[in-house]
Amino acid sequence: MTTRKSTPASSADPLGLFGRYLTIWVALAIAIGVAVGEWIPSVADTLSEYEYANVSIPVAILIWAMIFPMMLRIDLGSIGGVRREPLGLIVTTGMNWLIKPFTMFAIAWFFLIVVFEPFIEESLAREYLSGAILLGAAPCTAMVFVWSLLTRGDASYTLVQVSVNDLIMLVAFAPIVVFLLDVSSVSVPWDTVLVSVVLYIVIPLATGYTTRRVLMSRRGEHWFENVFLKKLAPVTPSGLILTLILLFAFQGEVILEEPLHIALIAVPLTIQTVLIFAITYRCMRACRVRHDVAAPGALIGASNFFELSVAAAIALFGLESGAALATVVGVLVEVPVMLLLVNYANRTRNSYTASVSVSRQIAK
Repeated sequence: MTTRKSTPASSADPLGLFGRYLTIWVALAIAIGVAVGEWIPSVADTLSEYEYANVSIPVAILIWAMIFPMMLRIDLGSIGGVRREPLGLIVTTGMNWLIKPFTMFAIAWFFLIVVFEPFIEESLAREYLSGAILLGAAPCTAMVFVWSLLTRGDASYTLVQVSVNDLIMLVAFAPIVVFLLDVSSVSVPWDTVLVSVVLYIVIPLATGYTTRRVLMSRRGEHWFENVFLKKLAPVTPSGLILTLILLFAFQGEVILEEPLHIALIAVPLTIQTVLIFAITYRCMRACRVRHDVAAPGALIGASNFFELSVAAAIALFGLESGAALATVVGVLVEVPVMLLLVNYANRTRNSYTASVSVSRQIAK
């Protein structure tokens, strides 16, 4: 790409104070959620009164609050601009959809079903595995903009990668999830997974794209990016925190009775995150992709679309399921691990750039 257009996705932290101290807020949400579950058990009974087709209306609203502001940042028209420099997109996309879901399944199955067999009963271990599968099948979207910012990534290219991921997710998420859950001996009806995709991807993406087009045509790009999106910025973190509080209110008893399970679930999720980042980062260097594309691309592959994963786990298995707990542990694990990987990408920027330059000279 010859022209690099600045967007708020990378020029400013879209989550502000929340983004900088995300680990702290998540930890507080977990503590509050566990306390609510212990001291106000009537929350579960109250929530059950507001369900439709086995979907909790309050949870659905909170998930939408997380996803919709992110969808507003997606510019489907920018996808064509990547044709001059396709390798970064090819590497990231290939990693996200051809490798990552299956390494997540393999690593999680090995640890949760085999290595940790003495500590977790099989039925619960398979629920945890189901949550890991949902995480592995959904590459990161919302937090991509933060990782790109922290690594001084190319804003336009990051936006393209996010857009392509969302488009592929529309058709690939459900088949991959159903296939891997079936391999895991977990039977899930196709229609349930498809409803989750429609509810948490198709509708928010279509609504976000339409809203973006209408507002930009009426008020202009400057107003949309610098006024509207900034005013809407607190919605995503608020939705995330309230959702986590709600989830941990239902999982509080498990956490207090089985804290070891939290640590055991975190092991395969951490290994998967580091492994995918390392493979993608090295592939980017081998393909001579510039650092401001390679670093965000590797981080996109390593992290997960936990909003969708949490939502799908709730829709498929319920708020109190082991699958839902595993996806929430994914949130807890991802933030500190990703920050460490961001630090590594920044520390290796000079050596990476020098290596790519040498490779390009040799190729000439």
